Amino acid sequence: MDLLLSSKNNPIPVRFTHVRKYFRWWQTPLSMALALLVWEAIVRITQLPAFILPSPLLVGQRFVQTISDGTLLRHTAATLYEVVLGLFVGAVLATLCGYLIAKSPLFEKIIGPYLVATQALPTVAIAPLLIIWFGAGVFSKVLICSLTVFFPVLVNTMVGLRAVPEDLRALMRSLHATPLQNLRYLEIPAALPVFLGGLRVGATLSVIGAVVGELVGADRGLGFLISVGRGQYDTALVFVAIFTLVTLAIVLYGLVAFAEKRLLRWQNTPSHAALD
Repeated sequence: MDLLLSSKNNPIPVRFTHVRKYFRWWQTPLSMALALLVWEAIVRITQLPAFILPSPLLVGQRFVQTISDGTLLRHTAATLYEVVLGLFVGAVLATLCGYLIAKSPLFEKIIGPYLVATQALPTVAIAPLLIIWFGAGVFSKVLICSLTVFFPVLVNTMVGLRAVPEDLRALMRSLHATPLQNLRYLEIPAALPVFLGGLRVGATLSVIGAVVGELVGADRGLGFLISVGRGQYDTALVFVAIFTLVTLAIVLYGLVAFAEKRLLRWQNTPSHAALD
């Protein structure tokens, strides 16, 4: 196939391949530009007031204003701190708990109903209670983020550990591997792809948890900025905060995906190279 594409008698497929690769990099910017044009067209056609649907230009001006006076950076830093800390705490606790559940059926029977019960309650419903108990400070927001992240990472940890092939476990037993060696050389590599998939979900959910906590009770953060914009009918400010939250979620998701690509390079390594 490569020879056919690189042959002098067949230049069109080569050009087409280059155009297709070049166009692939511009798909996302083009779709975003198209969405902005559609948004602007809706505003012009419907003639809706700015407090209902501001134009993209008005949102852009509000974005520049909040960047200039430091408002957006200050509130973004507060939300990002809560999200990162909540994601870390929730992922660590979920991993430890998932490992214990995967290893001990008795522990699963004891704690399983409580875990399911916590997931049956929406975060929005229990967030006010957590704010009342722990105050409107950072701790309550981190706790809400951790609870939001906890369950998907827990489930993926359990699934990954239980998916380890039994013949590989038998092989490790035949080699008289210690529990620590079992964990390092078998269970972690086997469960890592599934675990990182759950962490990607948790990374986006952590942003939701932080915003829920800030909407319920806070004096800073992007959720607080949304509340301020809603109270003042400053819809452009609400859009600025929402787009910033979306950017945070995309960046966190991308970082986890990048880490997954780096950590799982061995999956794409040819068998002969791995043996070498």
